[in-house]
Amino acid sequence: MSDALNVSSEVAALADRLKAHHWRLATAESCTGGLIAASCTALSGSSEWFERGFVTYSNEAKTEMLGVDAALIAQHGAVSEAVARAMAEGALAHSHADIAVAVTGVAGPTGGSADKPVGTVWLAWALRRGIVHTELLHLPGDRAAVRAATVAHALAGARLRATPL
Repeated sequence: MSDALNVSSEVAALADRLKAHHWRLATAESCTGGLIAASCTALSGSSEWFERGFVTYSNEAKTEMLGVDAALIAQHGAVSEAVARAMAEGALAHSHADIAVAVTGVAGPTGGSADKPVGTVWLAWALRRGIVHTELLHLPGDRAAVRAATVAHALAGARLRATPL
């Protein structure tokens, strides 16, 4: 099965889960540049469950649009668990969503370092009830592969976590 079909079926499964619980999703994206939101809105009827997307590629955008503390970015770096968590929490705070997914990473081919090589991606899923899950990925491949894998993982994680108490 192609990556596009995998993402399409993951979006459909996520949509079913969100609609079953009357939940809405928000996205906060850095390294994927809006691809998660685009994948969601490619599905007809997504306005029923997709609330909004934030493309916060720059550090300033993370601070201005999501309320991520600039000191947090300075201390941990934009590609960090702390910033992914703050992005997800900020997406919830600045939306009417019940769940938010945030991604920040190094898609490459430039921008990597010894500590954060190309393929390093932090994801966070925040739920309105105050729970936040984070995950670190080390993805292989070129820029397109890293971004595609991040989108698929973000969607699958949102589906798994979109469960009321």
